[in-house]
Amino acid sequence: MKNTLSILTVPAFDDNYLWLIHDGAHAAVVDPGDAAPVLAALAAHHLVLSAILLTHHHADHAGGVARLLEHASVPVFGPAHEQIPGVSQALRQDDSVSVPGLGLRLSVIEVPGHTRGHIAYFAPQQHWLFCGDTLFAGGCGRLFEGTPAQMLNSLDKLAALPDDTAVYCAHEYTLSNLRFALEVEPGNQVLLERIKTEQAKRARGIATVPSRIGMEKQTNPFLRSREATVIARLLACGKIPAVQDEVRHFAALREWKNHYR
Repeated sequence: MKNTLSILTVPAFDDNYLWLIHDGAHAAVVDPGDAAPVLAALAAHHLVLSAILLTHHHADHAGGVARLLEHASVPVFGPAHEQIPGVSQALRQDDSVSVPGLGLRLSVIEVPGHTRGHIAYFAPQQHWLFCGDTLFAGGCGRLFEGTPAQMLNSLDKLAALPDDTAVYCAHEYTLSNLRFALEVEPGNQVLLERIKTEQAKRARGIATVPSRIGMEKQTNPFLRSREATVIARLLACGKIPAVQDEVRHFAALREWKNHYR
């Protein structure tokens, strides 16, 4: 059966992306940090809200839920291990979501690290991934609540998805992330080409998201922390005193990014 679902990009705040999954009549919104642009997009495209999908509790992802529920009484899906007002269906690893009104099935992946209970949604038929602030185009989220070991494991789960999976992350951080990636792997030719491509998009005001899992595996340092080139660079820049273990290498990479300008 031909897939009739589409995804609308809804910019919010300074650099957030909210995602509207729709079939031309009904829509589900992912991580509505602000209700106003969601309501405007629904009206502009003549869509009826049918569900809300949340990845984690941060306000720029969940802050618009209360107002959206005033507009429409719809189910709110969210992580079981976080307390988010308005969530009506708590989700855990390997749960399956049937999105009302859309005929869309999503698999739930627990990806703690950025927050303690962060989840991602994967559409196995469409190869779409909605990953909040866990995996970014060219980067990953800060470790506000979780550990480096948790985040590394979470990213491993996402990296195991099909290479053509579209990565719908929540922020336009790509060029900044890729500048850091180039610092880590200055000889990565795929990365150099990607930077040119993404710079051209931004120059035209085009979003760099979604990316693809396959491209992330070739250019995102946080999916490449086990690569010899990355470890050698950590050593050369004094970020690790000696070759240690994969979690410490990842932690050193994340700490480097935290202070990189």
